[in-house]
Amino acid sequence: MAATLGLTAVLCASAVKLFHAVGQPHVLAAAQAFQEARLRPLLAAIGPLDSLTRETLELARLHDLHGKGPATIELVYADGEPAGLLLTARAEKGYAGPIRLLIGVRVDGTLSGIRVLEHSETPGLGDRIEPGKSDWLARFKGRSLADPDRAAWAIARDGGRFDQLTGASITSRAVVRALRDTLVYVDERLEALFAAATVDTDWSLNAITRMAATGRPTRGAHGPAGADTCPVRGEC
Repeated sequence: MAATLGLTAVLCASAVKLFHAVGQPHVLAAAQAFQEARLRPLLAAIGPLDSLTRETLELARLHDLHGKGPATIELVYADGEPAGLLLTARAEKGYAGPIRLLIGVRVDGTLSGIRVLEHSETPGLGDRIEPGKSDWLARFKGRSLADPDRAAWAIARDGGRFDQLTGASITSRAVVRALRDTLVYVDERLEALFAAATVDTDWSLNAITRMAATGRPTRGAHGPAGADTCPVRGEC
């Protein structure tokens, strides 16, 4: 009996390993396809899809984007030239919790589009940030810090330019702030972000900020194992 049980356990363990070995690539491929489908509308608003290439930039946990933890930015190029960015922002002060947004920004500072990635807002009220439930998010497409100016990037109740979702002022306020702050982040660091992608390291907020101010990389970024991230030693 013990031998039979032991053999059964071995066979079950082998079956589980085989399932993971065979099934995992399909799961990963499906997840990748789903992610690409979410990116496609925002990318198409940046430029013709067949002309676009992308590069991923990982930021350390200290950054000015909405949300906590590391951040990933997709740098988008059209025919080899910088064309836009895709950024994930986390609006922390939604009514029922954080709201995760995927935000597309062209290099001219205009929004190419917004996708809601995750939220827990109230059904019938705050959940109308979803494109399938209202066109509220669509009104931000093409907007920038010049349209309207930065001071007007708020809901009307707070003296701003944008109407809120009826009965969902907290949700609306959180989203508008996240969009505004993302546009400010890109406006202040656009050249530094694209320049950072040419350096093989993990850039922190301080490095990106200093580079935006000085026009060159600096030491102090979180490189591999604390490595000096200045590409030319002694020149930063």
